[in-house]
This record gives sequence, C-alpha cells and structure tokens, in this order.
Amino acid sequence: MQRVDRSGMMAVWLVFLALAMPASAQIAPGPAELQAYSGLHAAAAKGDTATIESLAKSGATIDSRDSHGRTPLHVAAFMRQPDAARTLMRLGADPNALEAQKYDIVTIASVADDVAMLKLALAGGGSAANITSPYEGTALIAAAHLGHDEIVRMLIAAKAPLDHVNNLGWTALIESIVLGNGGKRHITVLEALVQAGANVNQADRAGNTPLSLARGRGYGEMVKILERAGAH
Repeated sequence: MQRVDRSGMMAVWLVFLALAMPASAQIAPGPAELQAYSGLHAAAAKGDTATIESLAKSGATIDSRDSHGRTPLHVAAFMRQPDAARTLMRLGADPNALEAQKYDIVTIASVADDVAMLKLALAGGGSAANITSPYEGTALIAAAHLGHDEIVRMLIAAKAPLDHVNNLGWTALIESIVLGNGGKRHITVLEALVQAGANVNQADRAGNTPLSLARGRGYGEMVKILERAGAH
C-alpha cells in the first residue's frame, strides 16, 4: 500500500488556499460603488481635497464607513489618491483603521506596491506592526509574498515584526519562497529579510525549513543566501 505523505498534502493544500484567496480578500471599490459614493467617500475617490476640507469643516464624520467598512482614507489608499489621504490624516482620519476584510492603509499600499502611499501612511501614524487581513498577517508578509522589494525594505525600517506567523503558518521569509517565483525581486526580498535578522530556521507547520523549501523549488540563489546565514 502506498504511504500517504500527510505533511506534503498539508503543504500543497496551504499553497492552494493562499493562492486561491488573495484575489477575493482585498476588495477595492468597484465602478458601481464609486458611482454611488457621496460625501467624503466620493471626494476621497476623486482626490478632491477642497471638498474634503469643506465637508470636514461642516461636521462630516471623517472616518465614516461604506458597505465594506471602508473609511474615506481606505478609499483614498485604494484609488491611489495621495493628496486626499494626506488631507484626511491631517484632519484626523485614523491611519490604523481596519476595513471589513481587516486591511489598513499600510497593507493596502503594500499590496499595491504603492511606495508613495506607504510613505504617507507611515508618516501619518500608520503602523507596520498591525495584524491585518483574513490571514492574520502583516503588511510585510503580504509584500514579501508579492516580491515588492522596496516596500519590504520600507516596512523593515518601520519596525515591522520580522517573524510574525500568519494563520497559514508562514512568516514573511517563508512566503517569499513558497509564494514567490524565485526571481530577482523575491530574491531581493529574501536577502533584505535575512539581513534584517529574520529567523532563517523557523519551519512551517509541516516542519519544512526555509532552506528545504528553497531547495525543493530549485531556487539556487535563495539557497545560497540562506546557507550563508546559517540556515539548516
């Protein structure tokens, strides 16, 4: 009888789960929502800072929520409207508010590879340490997954937790391997995490170390980086 490799099956299932869910996890405002928006949400989506100022002076709730729990600041981040985001934060918008899927503006900017918005979010009081998303992860884990190397360096500088484990059992370092493509940007992400002091021997739930995961995928440059850092 053929032996069932339960740890291998679990690893495959976790990869499938992680790849299947992100598209539906972070939900930006769609065309119908944008058309239906009024007040601060509409102004934020359009980057209309004058209207934001006027509405705020008239007593509009700066952190009002739409049907997906998004504040005007979330909308500004999703729609890449830095002037609107800057104005909203100056007027008191909460940079650490979570929308319905538990995303903050730091994570929204990180997933979008939006360097300018991330700079604004961090300067405005957004925290790189927030636990966000349905995966109970961090902006750093999301950025490592996607290979957003400059974003990763910014989050590391902002004191993001290097070894946080999400509910899939993965750290940012592990995600840069198992959900990366082994290309230049993911290699740069891995190197940045290693240089920052991320744990190179923290295994996943199936007991696979980062080194074994990189070897199993044939990611030779990642293997070299890990070996130089003392991974086993």
